[in-house]
Amino acid sequence: MTRKCIVALHQLKFTALSKPNPITELPIMETFYTVQGEGFYSGRAAFFIRVAGCDVGCVWCDVKDSWNANEHEILQVSELVNQVKESGTNFVVITGGEPGMYDLSYLTNQLHTLNVEIAVETSGAYELRGEYDWICLSPKKFKKPLDSVISKAHELKIVVFNKSDIEWAETHSKQVPEHCKLYLQAEWEKKEKMYDLILSYITQNSQWRISVQTHKYLGVD
Repeated sequence: MTRKCIVALHQLKFTALSKPNPITELPIMETFYTVQGEGFYSGRAAFFIRVAGCDVGCVWCDVKDSWNANEHEILQVSELVNQVKESGTNFVVITGGEPGMYDLSYLTNQLHTLNVEIAVETSGAYELRGEYDWICLSPKKFKKPLDSVISKAHELKIVVFNKSDIEWAETHSKQVPEHCKLYLQAEWEKKEKMYDLILSYITQNSQWRISVQTHKYLGVD
């Protein structure tokens, strides 16, 4: 079976009457062990699994190479679990691409046997399938997030590309659970201009926090 066919099969949405087999292999752009550079867990050592495939189409995306799943290697879940185990980490971040495009139930179940915490970073454009300890919702204007994902978010992270994104952020802050942590993060290429805007807003709206991409300042993945 070709890689393109495998990716297509993994993205199928099963009906309520169907009983799909566990997804034991996935298109993966990269894996790496580093520190989480942004949001609530900034500074924490984390093993990243970057799933390939995304159709949200953010113009300022800094990992556009992840969009086309067919350009990336298909890895067995067992191999991913072994990598996590060998790293010695207690924290895994599943990102993309868009993880919601795949049923990650088998992957997350297998990772939890290692007694690690699992966070997922998602736009919320697809139903999340898997068991996650932390859901970071970073919705994009290009594809509306689903209510079912919004209602489960532990963290709302809005990328601020222009002034109107602040108002858009507030719209979503009213939809997430009360316990959800709120973050504003400057789009990297416009950070100098957006930092002033974000800092000014946060000092007047203390429910928000600033997320700084510290990994980029440190020069790590």
